[in-house]
Amino acid sequence: MIFEESRNLNDRFLGARKSLVAMFPGDRRPGKSYSGFVKAARRLGPQAMEVMKAHFREHHQRVAGRHSKRFGWVAFAADGSRVEVPRTACNQEAFGCAGRDKTGPQLALTTLYHLGTGLPWDWRIGVGTEAERVHLRAMLATLPDGALIVADAGFTGYDLLKDLLEGGRSFLIRVGANVSLLTKLFSVDVEQDGDIVWLWPQDKRNLPPLKLRLIRLPRKSGSPQEAMCLLTNVFDRQRMSEEIAACLYEMRWGVEVFYRAFKRTLDQHKLRSDAPEQAKWELHWAMMAFLLLGLMTVEGIIDRGRDPLSMSVAAALRIVRQVMREPQRCWRHRGDLRFLLGEAQKDEYVRTSSKKARNWPHKKNQLPPGVPKIRPATLHESLRAQRVYIAA
Repeated sequence: MIFEESRNLNDRFLGARKSLVAMFPGDRRPGKSYSGFVKAARRLGPQAMEVMKAHFREHHQRVAGRHSKRFGWVAFAADGSRVEVPRTACNQEAFGCAGRDKTGPQLALTTLYHLGTGLPWDWRIGVGTEAERVHLRAMLATLPDGALIVADAGFTGYDLLKDLLEGGRSFLIRVGANVSLLTKLFSVDVEQDGDIVWLWPQDKRNLPPLKLRLIRLPRKSGSPQEAMCLLTNVFDRQRMSEEIAACLYEMRWGVEVFYRAFKRTLDQHKLRSDAPEQAKWELHWAMMAFLLLGLMTVEGIIDRGRDPLSMSVAAALRIVRQVMREPQRCWRHRGDLRFLLGEAQKDEYVRTSSKKARNWPHKKNQLPPGVPKIRPATLHESLRAQRVYIAA
């Protein structure tokens, strides 16, 4: 249904049913009504979705192979977005307004995006006001051992970083002007390394400060923005050099491209379900459909010896829709679906002009996060930090 081009849910169901009947002509026919499909889907609890996601994560690892690591890390980008739902009375009551004034009800979607394959690893869905950090905490248990989390400045909270440190998780997170860092909190660390900083907000002074490493990346030539600052708990400079940190954080942009493809190419910027629970299920199935499409395509691309990040979502969707319309003809003349999807790759030619729109009135012009406030710790703060450590 997600791959169908129709706008109406009932039309999508009828189109998907027609494709299934054509693909499996000798099998038992599925139900004929969308309302009956919804009733049957309600019998699937949240546990069923988690079982399917776990199954696809195992397949994801097998498909990725040597591409599971980039620069020696199994890296995942964490980021969130909002998806609109119809402005029905029950949706407004259940989800409220999460954006600007006069915006409609929305769902919050937070995704762990695998930098090696360019596909979602896990996701969480909630009302539009739910925090990305809460969703990320719920997904930490699904990460493989040795994973690295790469995130923007929205994930620099003390509580989240403390949980990551205590859970043995590695991270690389941008830090902005809304964060204050201390240096010279303990003289021994200053002598060992000048990039050691401590995160110790005023409202957390009864808890131990967090020891972190600050990576300063110089701004690009001609850029008016200030230097980018990243926080990490990886102190090994060979394993996490400035060059590797810069490359990994630049790859984080892939999650933004994923959301664009999910919302626009797959046409999921606004859901179509009028009821709150059904809207959540629709978003879950849309994410599952994107993951399934990606896994099939990436497997075909890797079979051809290409990088999975060369996948074109638009080309893959075009192939799947063609097969859905004429399944027997596609099988007979061109082989299996994985072979066809192996051709769904991005253009390789060098562009002579920018693809950016000349004048986009809805473009967001957000200011960069800036640089954190960094200052040496006072003698009183150093003594207090020692007492907190002893008490802990």
